[in-house]
Amino acid sequence: MKEKVVLDLSHLPLHATGTASLTFWGTSAFMLIEGSGFALAIAVYLYLMANAPSWPLNAPPPDLLPGTILTVLLLASLVPNLLVTRWAGQRDLRKVRIGLVIMSIFGIVPLVPRIFEFPALNIRWDDNAYGSILWVMLGLHTTHILTDLADTLVLTCLMFSRHGDNLRRYGDVEDNALYWNFVVATWLPLYGCIYWIPRL
Repeated sequence: MKEKVVLDLSHLPLHATGTASLTFWGTSAFMLIEGSGFALAIAVYLYLMANAPSWPLNAPPPDLLPGTILTVLLLASLVPNLLVTRWAGQRDLRKVRIGLVIMSIFGIVPLVPRIFEFPALNIRWDDNAYGSILWVMLGLHTTHILTDLADTLVLTCLMFSRHGDNLRRYGDVEDNALYWNFVVATWLPLYGCIYWIPRL
């Protein structure tokens, strides 16, 4: 039996970026799953609040300063993150390297106010349900900052190596920047729940 080639795909590139990349769709699915986790945590928070005689339970509202500092830092990080995405799309290796170093710093610096956020909640995780859900929400988001920080540090090292200047790495940088946008976006409703709902 004679075989017939239906379509020759040998000319296609081995890697792609954006929506043509499997990594993009994997990152998007990951964000969907993790976003559902954040939504569930917020739903638990609101459920507990709706069934509590007073809110917050047996504690003053959390101190605003550490959480607000962290929020400002995260929002400020969106500017270099957007630039890194643009530079990766332009395949500008020098600028991508600079941008990744800056984003590595923006991944480390928010962890400082985050350390002070836990005591600023004014309640321990095991005091009651209110304390537990606050600590879970902060813990979840801290895990996401650490996850993206680790990815950014690895990518920074790769971009400074001989493996940096190729299409696949630029696609990885774009996907990492997309995930950081997710980390910032998920913090905003958490910030509102933790710091402002108890003050309403």
